[in-house]
Amino acid sequence: MTITLTDQDKLTLRTAAWGAVYLMSAAGAAGSAHKVATRGSLALTSATGPIGHVVGEAPKGRDLKGKSVAELADQVLPALTSAMALLKKQDPAEADNFRGTVIVAIEAAAETGQGAPSPTLADMIRKITAALDAA
Repeated sequence: MTITLTDQDKLTLRTAAWGAVYLMSAAGAAGSAHKVATRGSLALTSATGPIGHVVGEAPKGRDLKGKSVAELADQVLPALTSAMALLKKQDPAEADNFRGTVIVAIEAAAETGQGAPSPTLADMIRKITAALDAA
């Protein structure tokens, strides 16, 4: 099956994927936000297939900066659900690829080298996963 994405569809996918990494960074421990963002970004730019071509570049044309984590989450979590719904309609395999890509990115972002992620990061992973699975 061939996937056809409009520019708006691509923006939604990028907003969702990169926004998940931004949420992880915003929820990260003090002093580690840059490391969280770097690990998550590297995972997104390593994605393959049609989804990799889309999320391989950061979103343009949409401001993903909020004054709080809650404001950022208000943009990103619905975008994750919308992205999954869009992809499931067009190509369920690419929906799975997108979900897997985002999961890898947030797990990479949460990697502390000291075992389990902090409670804050673990909670954000749950929220992101729930948004992905809501579609």
